[in-house]
Amino acid sequence: MEETWRWFGPDDACELKHIRQTGARGIVTALHHVPYGEIWTTDEIRRRQAIIGADPSLGLEWRVVESLPIHEDIKLGAGNLTPLFDQYRQSLRNLAACGLKIICYNFMPILDWTRTELGQPLPGGGTALRFNLHEYAAFDCYILNRPGAEDEQDSATLDKARAWMAASSQSDRDRLLGNIMAGLPGAYARYDVPGLRAMLERYSDVSRYELRENFARFLREVVPTAEEVGIRLCVHPDDPPRPLFGLDRIVSSAEDIDFILSAVPSPSNGLTLCSGSLGANPANDVPAIAGRFADKIHFAHLRNVKKDPDGSFMEADHLGGDTDMVKLVRILLAECRRRKAEGRADWRIPMRPDHGHELIDDHTRKTHPGYPIIGRLRGLAELRGVMAAVSALD
Repeated sequence: MEETWRWFGPDDACELKHIRQTGARGIVTALHHVPYGEIWTTDEIRRRQAIIGADPSLGLEWRVVESLPIHEDIKLGAGNLTPLFDQYRQSLRNLAACGLKIICYNFMPILDWTRTELGQPLPGGGTALRFNLHEYAAFDCYILNRPGAEDEQDSATLDKARAWMAASSQSDRDRLLGNIMAGLPGAYARYDVPGLRAMLERYSDVSRYELRENFARFLREVVPTAEEVGIRLCVHPDDPPRPLFGLDRIVSSAEDIDFILSAVPSPSNGLTLCSGSLGANPANDVPAIAGRFADKIHFAHLRNVKKDPDGSFMEADHLGGDTDMVKLVRILLAECRRRKAEGRADWRIPMRPDHGHELIDDHTRKTHPGYPIIGRLRGLAELRGVMAAVSALD
């Protein structure tokens, strides 16, 4: 596999020279300053490429786009979408003209990845990201006050949620809102409680079936252009893979993935295999999913989670969670060998160590939540070791 590293652009506290020191050479980034729905111009794309390549001694190259976002109206199926589809297609053409051929995206309504705790203490002083079901329920039921939210939780979770509310201060509640919004990078919209209620109201009449159909329509509109210019689109799974705030999420299981890849069968309609996102659902066998859809995996996010019986989970060590990472890496490497045997020039699947614990002095740098330098470097080193061992044995 090809080692890559997510970089949030010139304002990222993780500098390009730091990435070179990790050993990764491929950069995963996006134009986060461009608003949803607007065209990514070739000038803007080349400006970012020029920054990445400004010091040739680093040997870095922008290899994967993460993400080219989908406007919320496309997910809603709202209004005249022709201009939005035209602009998305033009962005694809511009990216291809600049040599960028792997485009990660997601179809999560309103929110991106969602956690309730950004600094769960670890032994020795590190911290991790965590999703506590009772804190999510407290926000949904008693801060957001979403109608019907209590009916979605069991009595034990509601008891813990009420206890959290009784013990919390306004600053605790504000922090919880901030944590829930933290998965949105760059200039993506953050919402206060009234703003989130208003966005949720827009989805009140959108059924799971309709959301799926809106996704299928998006694919029908853009995949032919991706094929034309040689781009491989790869959808990222929902994180967490469960409904949130009454919103259906439709990229959470093997069945969901099969629907998406079958909606428009094409080499350009593929999957970002995120082991952490899929791994947060106890029903998902991540290595089995990777094996089933191996030929459609265009990009891989490798991380691990440790799940609790109530549905909570925490980001674990890359080799220490519930997913058998050695088994998963073996499947991905076997797929790379298969592609190489076919004579494909793009036989190596780009992978990046996804998320990471804040370790040692990571807390002194204001990196995006989940993306510390040392924690991800530890993950990459562990994964590199697994890849070397598996390659030697197989």
